[in-house]
Amino acid sequence: MEWTGRVMRATRRRGAAAVRTVRLAWAGPGRERDLVAQAGKAALAAWLAWAVAGWWLAAPMAFVAPWVAVVLVESTVFRSLAHGLQQLGAIAVGTVVATGVALAVDHALVTMALVLPTVLVLGQWQRLGSQGVYAATGALFVLTGGQVTVAASAARIAEAVFGAVVGVAVNALIRPPVYLRDTRAALRDAAREAEAILDAVAEGLAAGEWEGHQAGEWHERALRLGRLVDQARQAIGWSKESMRVNPWGRRRHAVAPPGKAYADALVVLDHVAVHTSGVTRTVWEAADGGGKAARPAEAIARPYADFLHRTARAVSLYGRTRFAPGGHDDAGAEKLREAVGELHRTLDDFRGRLPAVADDPDALVTYGTLLAQAHRLADQLVPH
Repeated sequence: MEWTGRVMRATRRRGAAAVRTVRLAWAGPGRERDLVAQAGKAALAAWLAWAVAGWWLAAPMAFVAPWVAVVLVESTVFRSLAHGLQQLGAIAVGTVVATGVALAVDHALVTMALVLPTVLVLGQWQRLGSQGVYAATGALFVLTGGQVTVAASAARIAEAVFGAVVGVAVNALIRPPVYLRDTRAALRDAAREAEAILDAVAEGLAAGEWEGHQAGEWHERALRLGRLVDQARQAIGWSKESMRVNPWGRRRHAVAPPGKAYADALVVLDHVAVHTSGVTRTVWEAADGGGKAARPAEAIARPYADFLHRTARAVSLYGRTRFAPGGHDDAGAEKLREAVGELHRTLDDFRGRLPAVADDPDALVTYGTLLAQAHRLADQLVPH
């Protein structure tokens, strides 16, 4: 009974997730709509391949065409084409080897014992990539599909070729997937999270109401920021790939494909993540009291909080400037320069307070580390 209850709860959760995905897809552009569109395209590709191979031509192994078509509606057009060629090569290898051995041996069990290890080894060929497993699939189609003849094997390869053509064509010609929006969103999310972390730390320092637990949470968020930047890096890779062999991508999307600007932004956000985690770690160690770092005095904490607030504003301006839908924002770049100039003036004020703690080594550890991270943050945000 308990097992049945778990299954029912899991089923309800999956059903609710499916309904939520459909609602989000209906509401507007986004990842959910892309997923629904790709699923619909895969179904369409399978239907077209079956309509021609199975219904119209009545091919002997008609299911091969829709099967190949549906698996080749990939996440990018380039991947569909590359995997299509690899998959056809693997199927051809398996089919040819199985046909040759079956005609020579004429014993099903012996043939399978000889063929399967051979094609599984051949499927490891580097040029077949992740599609090498289809060599064994092609061989099994031959060995389990009735009488083995050269004509039947040739028909299977032809049906696989037709299914691949249909799958690639549908993916390329009907709403080809492009991930520029996902890339901008990933970069923007990383910039916004950095801004939120810096503002949270600044507010805590200014109010003097921060303890080890709260500072630890700030540091955990800063560490997760690094993972957001990694997601943005992956999104850039997807965007570049989605523009390759894509007949409509550049024409239908006004935003330029990821280039040097996005690569530069990724480097900047990487540095922001590293130095933000450095700031939060120093604050955490000072709040926890377990390390050498001393808790910043109010005379130091308030100017540094002001610096972090200004840094958060600069990060926000950087995000809006770099990831604006219309491209580079000159007015935003000028505001960013002014914001970075304010950062450096704030740092000068902070540096001027250091002589007051020159006689306290623990305080110097804290202030020196904070100052070093602050300079690196400010330098990274200078627009180029």
